[in-house]
Amino acid sequence: MEKEQLVLGPQPTPVLGSPVALSGQRLRVLDYVRTHSPVRVAEAATGLDLHPNTAREHLEALVALGLVECSTAPTSGRGRPAAVYRASAADPAVAARDYADLATALAGHLARTSAHPERDARLAGIEWGRELADHHSPSGGDSQQSVLDALDRLGFAPDAEPETPGERRGIALRRCPLLTAARRYPAVVCQVHLGIVEGILERLGAPTGPGLDLIPFAEPGACRLYLPEPFVLQHD
Repeated sequence: MEKEQLVLGPQPTPVLGSPVALSGQRLRVLDYVRTHSPVRVAEAATGLDLHPNTAREHLEALVALGLVECSTAPTSGRGRPAAVYRASAADPAVAARDYADLATALAGHLARTSAHPERDARLAGIEWGRELADHHSPSGGDSQQSVLDALDRLGFAPDAEPETPGERRGIALRRCPLLTAARRYPAVVCQVHLGIVEGILERLGAPTGPGLDLIPFAEPGACRLYLPEPFVLQHD
């Protein structure tokens, strides 16, 4: 039996299946359209082992919800044009994919064109962090909690672990909303993420000096963020 290979770093941030509650079968139909667009009723019925009328009913319901778009396929002969279904731009999975593709393209452009890509990425992140702090009220004046709340909203699933004297465990980032881009351009994307934290702390008047660091892909299942002293993570 082969030993499972450990993959360093966090998991991708999951995309919500849909903004509305869907039955299990309807969600299967939506996932099929996402993967196989454009899809005809007969193709969905065959691929999902459904009766064509059932497949059509689910597809039309998804159209009504705005998660799927319907159009007609061009035809060269007589007869009624077939309906084809595609994932809608309103589908959160499509929006997340497009956002990730854009982030990857921007990170690649910065890596190729900037004389100091890491510095410029960090500065961009700092500006982003400042804006995040401006738009969200601090958590009761607790700068550390404000950072954790912001990272949670961004999809990093931060896991603050208690520390003991002489040991810095920091914050495990269990998810990454831009994992593909980060693996391809870690020097750029991860510096943006570190800059976000620095920008939040700076705007809140908290320390941003020595000790602030982000270790990309530090361990199986996480990156590791360290806040500057005097932050010490405590038990709840």
